[in-house]
Amino acid sequence: MKNLKKLLCGALSLSMILALAACGSGTTTEESGDAQQASGDVPVIGICQYGQHGSLDNCREGFLQGLEQAGLVEGTDYTIDYQNASFDDNMAIQIAQAFSAEDAALMVGIATPAATACYAAAEDKDIPVIFTAITDPVGAKLDSGNITGTSDVLPVEGQLKLIRALQPDADTIGIIYTTSESNSIYSVGVYEELAADYGFTIEAIGVTAQSEVTQAVDTLLAKNVDCLSNLTDNNVVGVLGSILEKTNEAGIPVYGSEIEQVKLGCVAGAGLDYVQLGIQTGLMAAQVLTGEKTCQDLPYEIIENYALYVNSAALAEMGLTLPDDLAETAEEVGA
Repeated sequence: MKNLKKLLCGALSLSMILALAACGSGTTTEESGDAQQASGDVPVIGICQYGQHGSLDNCREGFLQGLEQAGLVEGTDYTIDYQNASFDDNMAIQIAQAFSAEDAALMVGIATPAATACYAAAEDKDIPVIFTAITDPVGAKLDSGNITGTSDVLPVEGQLKLIRALQPDADTIGIIYTTSESNSIYSVGVYEELAADYGFTIEAIGVTAQSEVTQAVDTLLAKNVDCLSNLTDNNVVGVLGSILEKTNEAGIPVYGSEIEQVKLGCVAGAGLDYVQLGIQTGLMAAQVLTGEKTCQDLPYEIIENYALYVNSAALAEMGLTLPDDLAETAEEVGA
């Protein structure tokens, strides 16, 4: 009997506590939204960015703009869990696994290593994955399954034409690339395939880590290359400032592959607008998140339009003159 009384008293106390809590709870929209989010009603988009540099940052900013353009509202239609892997493959894997553990509604991989990690972590739960800033989705084996996105295939032919126009007497183009980045391997192959058509030979040096990049620059300078042409290689772009210190001292021009590299001091570049690349990716992601489409309904897209970017101060420092026909269409991005 005593135990029964204790149970009845406990139940009564619990009822009173719950009633008081209910009376004291607010009913504002903001608090309701917080409760929704806490209960998991708002879908989580996990963004894994491989590292921090201009083009990848622009992809992420464009992606968020794309979601907004699609009519989605952050906090109501989705929340963002953004993580940066700092160019560490193992960190990218850990981030992707964390997204899977929290049952993210969608994973976004910015750059090939991040997308590969997300796809591997998402596979068991069949979480859709959207990628961006991947040059060769086929080579990276990201072209089938519950995954889609946008490819940033470099306009190599446009770059070769630009270099020939600015350096009519140049013979050799130096390229540094990371041997584990499939996008870089692909792009080097395209350069080697097309270079002879424009009277160039390619001197390519592969590195395995960012710490090897500046030594590779020294090697290329010792080989008397006429210029360097950057890829969207994450290890290389991550230390572009150090590269430019060496090449500027040697009087060797460096060509960028997108706008941010030219802003930092490359003389010029034929490249994509990575904000626009991100916007297109965000528009695709919105369709998947809302259930309007599946990844299988949306084949990955190649953004083919490119622009010419020039840094007049860097050109002048190298004694290069932009031909009039290119000056009419090129965008000045120098500080």
